[in-house]
Amino acid sequence: MTDDIALLADAAREAGALALKRRTPGLEIEKKADGSPVTSADLEVDALLTRRLRGARADYGWLSEETTDNPDRLKAERVFMVDPIDGTRAYIRGKPWFVVSLAVVEHGRPIAAAIFAPALDELYLATAGGGATLNGAPIRASARDALEDAAMLGDAKMFTHPAWNEPWPPMRIDQRNAIAYRMALVAAGTFDAAVALSPKHEWDLAAGVLIAKEAGAAAVDHRGRPLAFNTPRALCPSLVCAAPALAPLILARTRPIDLPSEGP
Repeated sequence: MTDDIALLADAAREAGALALKRRTPGLEIEKKADGSPVTSADLEVDALLTRRLRGARADYGWLSEETTDNPDRLKAERVFMVDPIDGTRAYIRGKPWFVVSLAVVEHGRPIAAAIFAPALDELYLATAGGGATLNGAPIRASARDALEDAAMLGDAKMFTHPAWNEPWPPMRIDQRNAIAYRMALVAAGTFDAAVALSPKHEWDLAAGVLIAKEAGAAAVDHRGRPLAFNTPRALCPSLVCAAPALAPLILARTRPIDLPSEGP
């Protein structure tokens, strides 16, 4: 894991530098089949990471947002999970809240992770059992134990939806496009929680799950179940990432919800 985390850290910084260099007025932008944007920079960063990571670990599997999935990854003992630019909308709009998100997954769980926000020069790292850091300094999730006035990352309209059995108390709700970055901010105690009740790809969550857990936060689905990685569908139904004392209060509200993403 020591070798893997060093590799991820170096690759994340190199990829982040390329993303910043390519963010120009001439950036090519297209839409994927699902309507989400992809830029020429996403593809260039993905190509760089493919060379950098797969060149160093040819026996590792590969799952990336910008690479066609190969089911051979399911047979690999270790798998790279890569989001070349998480937060593409923020990237396009000139906002700083986009990241390079990288993880190594072994037998369904992340064991090494790097999340780099190049516009902010923030590098979050974690290894399984080794703790989490931001730019080399240890980080811990917040000690908040009440939802009232909690610093929450999520969709403000979701929290005010009339379908909730119990209304949410007043909270300081904010948004960041990159879900990996949301989890890193919870891990660092900058925010108290992040909630997403829509399916997320495994490359969105793998790095953030490890960094959050190693910082003492909960990182589970909306029913409190652990998130599994390197699955055939490569999808997770939802995300609750929260300070340890806050997580049970959030899960008490989210557990009863039936999501379409939980179907077969």
